Amino acid sequence: MSGRSASAANPTMVRYIAERGITEVLHFTTNKGLLGIFATGDVLCRDLLNSEQYIEEIYTPNCSDRLKDADWTGYVNLSISRVNGHMFGKSVRWHSTEDVWWAILAFDVSMLLDTGVYFTTTNNTYPCVQRDTGLNGLRSMFAGSVEWGYYGNRKYRHRGMPSAWTTDPQAEVLYPERVPARLLRAVYLREAEHFDHVAGLLSIFTDVPQVPILHKPGVFQ
Repeated sequence: MSGRSASAANPTMVRYIAERGITEVLHFTTNKGLLGIFATGDVLCRDLLNSEQYIEEIYTPNCSDRLKDADWTGYVNLSISRVNGHMFGKSVRWHSTEDVWWAILAFDVSMLLDTGVYFTTTNNTYPCVQRDTGLNGLRSMFAGSVEWGYYGNRKYRHRGMPSAWTTDPQAEVLYPERVPARLLRAVYLREAEHFDHVAGLLSIFTDVPQVPILHKPGVFQ
């Protein structure tokens, strides 16, 4: 998977990523999920989370069920440049009675070039979603307008929208099976008080890159 030379993989796609100013791919998780990711060395898809004995005691999925996209539980869900605020809000509410807090992991954009990665125009559970791989799939996330939801509604690009933002905030990157933690470039926190906890995890799991830990509450909006 990742580790190929980006320029050798698809120079046109590399150029498109640079032209749009895309610098990171994001994945939100709980503190329990963060421990599991650092311990296993990968962000695991739902299917592998269900079978990973090492983390079965701390497994805390972000979503209550995956019935609407049951065929895609072999993929890790991520987003480009900004988190899926709709999904993040649902996850926070679902875990509201639990003793958890949240972090966002920022990954290297080279992962977008990997074999088997799908790009969706909106939430992968919507019947209107369009999925594709490669440059065509990536470009479709930034179309002038995309359909979302169930009733023919559309999201439009507007004047002033950052070029690195997908047209629909719910657009997803679907990465097959596992995202290697070695692609991690930063950890963002909503509360500064959790800095020492994350720093402690990184000091324990030394195979994970020793990346910056940043207090960036705005990223969670």
